[in-house]
Amino acid sequence: MNDVPAGGRQPRPAAKAASNPAPASTSPASTSPASPSPTSTASSGIAPSSAEPTQQAAAPGQDNLPVTELLTPPARQVPAAPPAETGWKRGLAGSLAFVRRRMTGDYEVDDFGYDPDFTDHVLVPPLKVLYEKWFRIETLGMENIPDTGGALLVANHSGTVAVDALMTAVALREHHPQKRPLRMLGADLVFQTPFLGPISRKAGNTLACNPDAERLLASGQLVAVFPEGFKGVGKPYSQRYKLQRFGRGGFVTAAVRTGMPIIPVSIVGAEEIYPLIGNIKPLARALGFPYFPVTPTFPLLGPLGAIPLPSKWIIEFGEPIPTDEYAENAADDPMVVFNLTDRVRETIQQTLYRLLLRRGHPFLG
Repeated sequence: MNDVPAGGRQPRPAAKAASNPAPASTSPASTSPASPSPTSTASSGIAPSSAEPTQQAAAPGQDNLPVTELLTPPARQVPAAPPAETGWKRGLAGSLAFVRRRMTGDYEVDDFGYDPDFTDHVLVPPLKVLYEKWFRIETLGMENIPDTGGALLVANHSGTVAVDALMTAVALREHHPQKRPLRMLGADLVFQTPFLGPISRKAGNTLACNPDAERLLASGQLVAVFPEGFKGVGKPYSQRYKLQRFGRGGFVTAAVRTGMPIIPVSIVGAEEIYPLIGNIKPLARALGFPYFPVTPTFPLLGPLGAIPLPSKWIIEFGEPIPTDEYAENAADDPMVVFNLTDRVRETIQQTLYRLLLRRGHPFLG
């Protein structure tokens, strides 16, 4: 039989802990041990443990996640970078930037007139198309070109028009690991010709004289010389790939005085682009040219005859010939100059014969 308090009323049932939490003054027996109140804890002399993590209610689907992951804020989403411009958009942007630099004067020109910004954006792109698509040039021995420092490149010269010099410059500018520019030594006629002279200066070329050559070599530039000159460019097609005389060896003197290596360069393919079958000498004298060429297509086809034939090219950069081992006054010794000149010439001639066998057909390769 249940005891009934005075007044005859039944006691109310205890409220659920979740809906009516116990007040702080409730005795320990009626308070949930999982959540002690600050008052009862302080009165009992027991400090709350800071090492135990506070448990929080887990969201649906996170019952098994560690507490550290529940407390970690979500990672901030970094917006993706806009895609880089490609194709014609990149070309247009580069062209507009080039025009802006030209208008504001934000470009550099050295003491010789070399304008690298103009060369890379105006001269090299069309020459690169000829190099890769038209002549399909194969380059050998690029590892013989130093990454830094000066060197004198000595090459054979042919083809009626000096396209071989331009292709050699493109090879170094586009395919050398350091994208090195080539400073070529040209004849006086090149720089006296309207339009061609200023363009040659902007491309970094200068007169074929020892003071300019030595100054460029001493400053660590790659310098190219074509000792055959007009005798090589204007020789008949019947004498193709037979080197002409290498002048008086002035290039050797410049290399020996500066102590820079000489690198023989052999070019196969230029002889066939404008096969020289005739020379109108009276017209050449009247115009002040060393020769007036007659080819199978010029002047017969008029301006169309200026299109070069698509021969297969090979350019090989030979092993450097050191000059720093010579005595200080060796550049003034005619025998030293003659022997070194003959050595370079013979190296190029033998390399040409070998490359002709390697190439095979002049146009199909």
